[in-house]
Amino acid sequence: MRYIISGKNIEVTRALKDVVMEKIGKLEKYFSMDNEAIITMVVEKQRQIIEVTIPIKGSVLRAEEEAESMYAAIDLVVDVLERQLLKHKNKLVDKHRHHGTFKQDFIDREYFIEKEGIEIVRSKKFAVKPMDSEEACMEMDLLGHDFYVFRNRDTYEVNVVYKRKGGNYGLIEPEETEED
Repeated sequence: MRYIISGKNIEVTRALKDVVMEKIGKLEKYFSMDNEAIITMVVEKQRQIIEVTIPIKGSVLRAEEEAESMYAAIDLVVDVLERQLLKHKNKLVDKHRHHGTFKQDFIDREYFIEKEGIEIVRSKKFAVKPMDSEEACMEMDLLGHDFYVFRNRDTYEVNVVYKRKGGNYGLIEPEETEED
């Protein structure tokens, strides 16, 4: 696995890189060698945050954890990523079986998973109104939600605005893919 390690408001020392590569390296038993892990370490005031993104053809495995020390955050993020992999193993393997994303041992081995599948407990329908992203952010704030789905007034595509941890906003727009 290749590692792309960066830091924001933190000097990424050789020792820190070694720990990250050792801990995240535990996930190498699941992936083929040509995968990469993008690791970003951030220090904000007293918060130590690590974000790990592992792109896998057509999907993304991602986790972000925060702790009092960067070393503790690294341990937490590895646990989260491994749980995500094992929880969604069958769906991920079915989707990527012929792409060489995962090692054969991971594909063949059965893992004990506490609860299989995803359970949708509520379904909701609503009108998706055409508006711009600023108006969507205002609607989201008025509703007290963390995200808001709307139809972009200019492109007429479905977009999502969401609140980020820093208090600012994000926008998710659809992108054409090779499969489309």
